Amino acid sequence: MHIEPGVVDGAKIVLSYATGVASLGLVGKMALSTIRTDGGAAALAMRSVATTALVFSFFQILPHYPAGVSEVHLILGSTLLLLFGAGAAGIGLVVGLLLQGLFFAPFDLPQYGMNVTTLIVPLFALSALAERLIAPRTAYVDLSYRQALTLSTAYQGGIVAWVAFWAFYGQGFGAANVANVLAFGGAYMLVVVIEPLADLAVLAGAKTLHGLAGSPMIQRRVHHAAA
Repeated sequence: MHIEPGVVDGAKIVLSYATGVASLGLVGKMALSTIRTDGGAAALAMRSVATTALVFSFFQILPHYPAGVSEVHLILGSTLLLLFGAGAAGIGLVVGLLLQGLFFAPFDLPQYGMNVTTLIVPLFALSALAERLIAPRTAYVDLSYRQALTLSTAYQGGIVAWVAFWAFYGQGFGAANVANVLAFGGAYMLVVVIEPLADLAVLAGAKTLHGLAGSPMIQRRVHHAAA
């Protein structure tokens, strides 16, 4: 989902600064919700360290390849949200992406606002969708494949939509650009085949590790119904 250098440039890139700042505001909102309702600041800090390390690993270690206007990454956004909560997932995406840019891909830093927006706005929407889709009495370890697939499709679809927006905003609707956007979208949605299985595998592992129930390292909702 990294926006390639030059896709949006000149005066147009100013919009990405605004959306990036707004996205950081959404992360702040999700983080405050965690502090108030699920373990406080200490729990959020612990989970954020974990998500940052995981996100950095996802970007730097897991296989990724160019496709059209961007790159295909296995981000596992819905997995991070379900296991650690929206606040820690958002912080991990923001900080992990920044660290990857600072140390390994400085050419991506001018696009940081676009990339943060592309990751965080769908995460915020995913958090709201999870509240509507998953009944309050259902712990996340008891999710069905259909629910996991719905969440993954929503998150990955949001990423594709934002990448398409940046590409069309920056380069217009010429035939070559449209073809590149479609190539990226088709390749990226293949992630939907993998991510629900990853969600369920991680949650199944959490279900067998009873010692994790009540641990501040993961969000309470993994093992317990909503309060």
